[in-house]
Amino acid sequence: MGPKGKRPSVVRREAPGAGEHSSSRGYLDGQLLIAMPVMGDPRFERSVIYLCAHSSEGAMGIIVNRPAGSIDFPDLLVQLDIIRKADQIRLPENAGNMKVLRGGPMDTGRGFVLHSSDFFIRDATLPIDDKICLTATVDILKAIAKGAGPKHAILALGYAGWAPGQLENEIQHNGWLHCDADPDLIFGRDIEEKYLRALRKIGIDPGMLSAEAGHA
Repeated sequence: MGPKGKRPSVVRREAPGAGEHSSSRGYLDGQLLIAMPVMGDPRFERSVIYLCAHSSEGAMGIIVNRPAGSIDFPDLLVQLDIIRKADQIRLPENAGNMKVLRGGPMDTGRGFVLHSSDFFIRDATLPIDDKICLTATVDILKAIAKGAGPKHAILALGYAGWAPGQLENEIQHNGWLHCDADPDLIFGRDIEEKYLRALRKIGIDPGMLSAEAGHA
């Protein structure tokens, strides 16, 4: 989270290497990272991260299983002057139930919306794969508030970032497992269960993990 009392702003931010989706060259954009128990960094303990970009320039992702404390999406819309407080009860169901997450330790005052590919804003929406996109402008929040937004979406404050070669080094040292993305897991409401669901998705019993575990 940003400084206390600071109003989150939702602005566009280009992800590093966004136009270089190249899994054939070993990059993991569009996949999930799953933290190993030996991670050693409390900021990412038991985290599941959707990688929005990964290239020779570094990597950028959104943590999808860490609630942003007591921040409520309807209240956030009021803070951003998108709706009046009196209109909160009139929000569409998707907006009223939308999750606000702590997306990572970088730029925590900014919002990033991961959403299904049925919504697109020209020059603002970044397609990650066939099913998931990233939009970081206030226009998507306005659309969601009006019931005209994507079918599935989560709002994350902040993101996780890695310098060139840093993520590869962490994976090599058993900091992360990785697997194909699962939209049902990313957008699911069972935030507390996502870590265990992600491990089971790749056939791992959480109780059997150790520092010597291999990579997915």
